[in-house]
Amino acid sequence: MELIELGRSIRDRDPARPTWFEVIFSYPGVHAVLWHRLAHRLYGWGLPGAGRFISHLSRFLTGIEIHPAARVGRRLFIDHGMGVVIGGTAILGDDVTIYQGVTLGGLSLKPGKRHPDVLDGAVIGAGAHVLGPITVGRKARVGANAVVVEDVPEGVTVVGIPARAPAQSTGATVGYGMPRDRDIDPLGEEIAQIRAELEALKARMETRVAAGG
Repeated sequence: MELIELGRSIRDRDPARPTWFEVIFSYPGVHAVLWHRLAHRLYGWGLPGAGRFISHLSRFLTGIEIHPAARVGRRLFIDHGMGVVIGGTAILGDDVTIYQGVTLGGLSLKPGKRHPDVLDGAVIGAGAHVLGPITVGRKARVGANAVVVEDVPEGVTVVGIPARAPAQSTGATVGYGMPRDRDIDPLGEEIAQIRAELEALKARMETRVAAGG
């Protein structure tokens, strides 16, 4: 039974270590996944209106919007959940973790594949936006509030806008998909590199001026 499988997975993955009662009755992510199973089935049976109605009802009750056409794997853990949006052509693998405020959205208004694929074991941090027909690889991590518009390789952690992997990151993460490393600002790293190059150029110019004088 999916509820038992999902509940056991959440109890293992959530550091709050919720009771079974909490998981079943007070975790909106669990309710959203179960509502989606019904909506997706109705959508697949050629009843898109009924599927959309169930999806709309689920959003009203949980604050989580999953398009009924989206393909969701086993043991999806939507933690906290409020404000999560998963587009209609999105595909999620097994054991994916998504935090509140995440958007798996599109960049094009044209029909066809418009939303991302999130592969097994990936983590999408709070407030992150993963946009377009891209792929977040197996066990990859997207940091909180990142904006991802390119593929994320397997096992890689990305942060920032646009999202990139920190140069010194070990790949280890804490909650919300954020790296454990202290330096997690790719833009800051680039600015520091530019400043270092400017200082080196300045030193060379001063040396030449001194030699010429």
